[in-house]
Amino acid sequence: MFFRWLKRYMPQTLYGRAALILLLPMVSVQLVVSVIFVQRHFNSITEQMTGLLARELAHLVSQVNESDSPAAARARLEELTPALLIDAELPSYSPVSDAKIWSDFTGARVMRSLYRQVPGLTGVDLRGPQGQASRAVLAIDTRWGPMRLAFSRNRLSARNPHQLLVYMVSIGIIMTVIAYLFLRNQLRPIKRLGRAAEAFGRGQVIDYRISGATEVRAAGRAFLEMRARILAQIESRTMMLSGISHDLRTPLTRFRLGLSMIEESEERAALEQDVQEMEKLVDAFLGFARAEARSDREEEPAERIDPAAFLREVVARARRGGQDVTLGALAEAPPAWFRPMALGRALDNLLSNAARHADHTRAGLEQGPGWLAFVIEDDGPGIAEADREQALKPFARLDSARNQDRGAGVGLGLAIAADIARAHGGTLELGHSRDLGGLRVVLRLPVGTNAAAS
Repeated sequence: MFFRWLKRYMPQTLYGRAALILLLPMVSVQLVVSVIFVQRHFNSITEQMTGLLARELAHLVSQVNESDSPAAARARLEELTPALLIDAELPSYSPVSDAKIWSDFTGARVMRSLYRQVPGLTGVDLRGPQGQASRAVLAIDTRWGPMRLAFSRNRLSARNPHQLLVYMVSIGIIMTVIAYLFLRNQLRPIKRLGRAAEAFGRGQVIDYRISGATEVRAAGRAFLEMRARILAQIESRTMMLSGISHDLRTPLTRFRLGLSMIEESEERAALEQDVQEMEKLVDAFLGFARAEARSDREEEPAERIDPAAFLREVVARARRGGQDVTLGALAEAPPAWFRPMALGRALDNLLSNAARHADHTRAGLEQGPGWLAFVIEDDGPGIAEADREQALKPFARLDSARNQDRGAGVGLGLAIAADIARAHGGTLELGHSRDLGGLRVVLRLPVGTNAAAS
């Protein structure tokens, strides 16, 4: 459970995880070294230096207490001031309270050592007068009244212990920058491989050159071999289907010629309708094979088109073909990059699929942050939620869900539209139309980047 909770807060990108692997050990080592060094080294030095000064101060206090008069005590202080003290005052009525600045890491240890070893100590101000951190001021009760002593702060502990942390942090930042540059150079081939694989998933074959570490080169070589095998298989299947369609057209043409010599009758009309249906099936098989081969996408360049005007044109073409299609809400979307022939083919397939199973169809346009959606709705029986994923597969026939009385299909309309959507970097989503009660198909395409033109 802990690791599952922690995983939600871990970086998701390869850069972020690599940076975490790089920084976490470095920061941990710096913290451990800093704590150990400060506790063992600086604290030991502080104890030694404070102990030496405390013995001198204890000797000074004993000499002051043993003096015959206050004047003799002050004279003794004046003798020691140049060597030990910066300033001395006896008697002194200026109050001295315990105080230190926040960045004084050893101040608390210094105070404890002085109170433990200097008799009569009543106050330790490590800030110095007017906040001068270079001085330490002590207040000590003596035989002749309160005594105030000021001396250098450097006599109590090592000077500027925080410099170690500054040096460690500075060096750590410099080494992190250097490591990041090397890391970015190593991750660049992985990102290039990811872009090539993603583009191939959309049906685009972009140039990819093997580079990087041995493992990355092995993955890149495997990807190129896999891509070549897939392209060869697609090309082989396309050639096979092309040959089959060509061979089938010859007997179909003979059938048509033979039927033309038969007198007009109901049997002849039924046979001619069967021949037309067979020709449509052959064309559908061949069109799908060519779409998978990506030949039309590679040849067709992307163009900057107005989505609303393009949809109006597609709907008008469907109306001329006898389909009952109306325009719904059209979002005011700016022009975007698409492959117009491929996109038009996808929308034509969606409209003809809706016309085959419904009486009325509606086409609309929606827009969101970074995406644009062509929405096709109908009043047909729709597709059950459990069958929607199956409906997007090639040659899927959901006879139980869709009415076939209006013409037979081969189950390629939705599959071709989904394939074209993926080629644009988008998706094809099936749902339920709340207004018409039938199927709702959303062809969602990205518009933030030039996905179609890449």
